[in-house]
Amino acid sequence: MRDGVIYLDNAATSWPKPPETFKAMEEFMLSVGANPGRSGHRLSIEAGRVILEAREALAALFGVDDPLRIVFTRNATEALNLVLYGLLRPGDHVITSSMEHNSVMRPLRDLQEKGVELTVVEASPRGELDPQDVEGAIKENTRLIVLTHASNVTGTLMPLTEIGQIARRKGVPLCVDSAQTAGAYPIDVEAMGIDLLAFTGHKSLFGPQGTGGLFIRKGLEEAIRPLLRGGTGSRSELEEQPDFLPDKYESGTPNTVGIAGLGAGVRFLLSEGMERIRAKEEALTQTLLEGLSDTPGVTLYGTCDPRRQIAVVSFNIDGLSPSEVAMALDEEFGVLTRPGLHCAPSAHRTIGTFPQGTVRLSAGYFTTEEEIGMALRAVQELAARARKGGSTHG
Repeated sequence: MRDGVIYLDNAATSWPKPPETFKAMEEFMLSVGANPGRSGHRLSIEAGRVILEAREALAALFGVDDPLRIVFTRNATEALNLVLYGLLRPGDHVITSSMEHNSVMRPLRDLQEKGVELTVVEASPRGELDPQDVEGAIKENTRLIVLTHASNVTGTLMPLTEIGQIARRKGVPLCVDSAQTAGAYPIDVEAMGIDLLAFTGHKSLFGPQGTGGLFIRKGLEEAIRPLLRGGTGSRSELEEQPDFLPDKYESGTPNTVGIAGLGAGVRFLLSEGMERIRAKEEALTQTLLEGLSDTPGVTLYGTCDPRRQIAVVSFNIDGLSPSEVAMALDEEFGVLTRPGLHCAPSAHRTIGTFPQGTVRLSAGYFTTEEEIGMALRAVQELAARARKGGSTHG
């Protein structure tokens, strides 16, 4: 328990961060502080080195051969917008699932109004996606498949390797939203057949908010237009945007201090090892699922199998709204959660919880078994009260 709270909202942003993250940011601000690529002096060169080392760490984490194929953005949302608006044209067909976050659904609905054809493949009520349903949706004009790696509502992992194989066989690029899995679940873009990987820095990569990026498989940059154009610190004699990576998509002064923190967070992950991180979060999820499933009046959503999901657990208590539960957990027990629709209304329609939503508990690498136990006891007390009279207050 830190600062009097049990933080179970890591799916929104991870907290706490490892000390390495803020130490790297402090060191950059105190000792470097310059603009990378815009000057020739030693501090500018050092700032460029900080960014390159962050790219290299991310490339190592995701199995990317060339670090320059990692493009930095403000978050996964910007990375997804870069792909969707940069690649799709009127008349193109795009496939997605019913479990997507609005970072995918909102751009796609906008593009649909502009003449892009959209197919939303329905997942099961537990949030599971059948690869054969995705294959069956592919048409001659299918330009892209874009899918979440794991639902931010149920935590359900999607069968990306199988879908990646289908996409390769059909010659359709696969774009993956890894906002919930990057740093929490092993990702190898080659082994999984991922052509475009959007990631955010502030969740399981342990970076600060305002950082993220996009991996682009070689050759795809020829078809993806940049969202922004402007100064890149390269080819300054030209008034046209550079056509090489990463400069094509990185106009303007970057968030170097944030990238310094992101690089440190990723290096922390690499030093800990993805197997160790995944094993701990899987164990925490197992404890949560077992405790909640044994609690009368609690309904769980998703696969309820820690091997088939990340450390995201959604539930409801009979007779109480998600907001009532979350408020009581916070005010009475210091348990911080997220209630509602989680910016994923399509996912909630799929699992049958629209429009009220659910209460989401999301553990992280720094969550302890003791904290999980305290959170479970709090939920059990609220459920017992609800059975007696419907009030969240004792």
